Amino acid sequence: MSTDRKPAVALGIDLGTSGVRAALLSDDGNLIDIAACPFPNPAAARLPSTWWSGVKSCLAELASRNAFASLEGVAVDGTSGTVVAIDARGMPVGEAMMYNDPCPDRTIVERIDTEAPPDSPARGATSALARAIHLSRRPGVQAIVHQADWILMNLGLASATSDENNALKTGYDLTAERWPDWLEACGMDIALLPAVKRAGSPLSTITAGGLALGLPPECRYFAGTTDGCASFLATGASTVGDGVTALGSTLVVKLACARPINAANFGIYSHRILDFWLAGGASNAGGAVIRKFFDDDQLKSMTPKLQPDVSTGLAYYPLATAGERFPVNDPTYPPRLSPRPADDVTFFQAILEGITTIEKSGYDRLAELGGPKLLSVRTVGGGAANPAWTRMRENTLAVPFLSARSAEASVGTASLVLAGKDRWP
Repeated sequence: MSTDRKPAVALGIDLGTSGVRAALLSDDGNLIDIAACPFPNPAAARLPSTWWSGVKSCLAELASRNAFASLEGVAVDGTSGTVVAIDARGMPVGEAMMYNDPCPDRTIVERIDTEAPPDSPARGATSALARAIHLSRRPGVQAIVHQADWILMNLGLASATSDENNALKTGYDLTAERWPDWLEACGMDIALLPAVKRAGSPLSTITAGGLALGLPPECRYFAGTTDGCASFLATGASTVGDGVTALGSTLVVKLACARPINAANFGIYSHRILDFWLAGGASNAGGAVIRKFFDDDQLKSMTPKLQPDVSTGLAYYPLATAGERFPVNDPTYPPRLSPRPADDVTFFQAILEGITTIEKSGYDRLAELGGPKLLSVRTVGGGAANPAWTRMRENTLAVPFLSARSAEASVGTASLVLAGKDRWP
């Protein structure tokens, strides 16, 4: 956190899976302050009222320590694919459907599979479009919006407006920059969907609703992004060839590209953000597999004993259960975690080696499909703190490993304001 207390210029709000976080940046991109409000429990995390309560709590905390008078813009990110049905007053009609909720009506999913283009990210069992269609059938629904869109409306934005990143899985056409006609054939009334702008686009000046929350009259609303895209931006990655690996419960690989890469058969799709495309995918391998076998104390004691420059040769493909999404998209893909050596340290190292191999395969797959050569890697997530694993990955990927500027998605969202504030007409 900055200690020279430069004026706060950009406010980024992150609606994550576990809570709300908000960051203030100065005009040179340095973090001034950050506030957090965890969700009380998983059930509450599904309620739009909980999201909004968290946002208000973070704003009040930041305002208690900082002046908002110099703020030039606010942007919001949300979990990708979380959608909300609202009535004529902008109030939620029932609970939201979250990013990982399957559509309860299988016929909707089947209709999308029939009508949507083969590489559309709107396809699949957890399709955001399917959730949107399902919600649109509730009585009294006047609009379907994404999580970030609804928060912007509560901050005072006059009309429902989304960004390309949140709209992508709902079927938005990035090439034509509009909602495509085939959505109607799937059962989605396009008139219920929000307007869509590019991420970081200025939308309007602050309204009375924003003023009531303490935002200054000169401040503007900006189109936000998804939490995943925001996390990429937060690291400082921005040049074609920059990669970001998230080592959390799952392994997520993202690469800045000069053009989009969409290959549903490999679990790959692309977002457009700023002046590059962000392509990547998520494997089912990751920290969740490690946690299946070892607790925190065991991991802490074993890590110093790892030998990252000496391979075990076990060639694992560490999955908790059958099924993989990326770089192979196969719901029956089998785990490979045998033979298991008697020594737990060797077993742990073999799992890390296997995840590392998948990471390299992910970047290689993107290059095979027309992406750029990997030039650098930044790492976020709990696995980034393991020095032996980092050494393994450096040996395998053979590119510079750069420090992430920040691991906070709210910082990445605030950086969209900095990138877009000079585009105001």
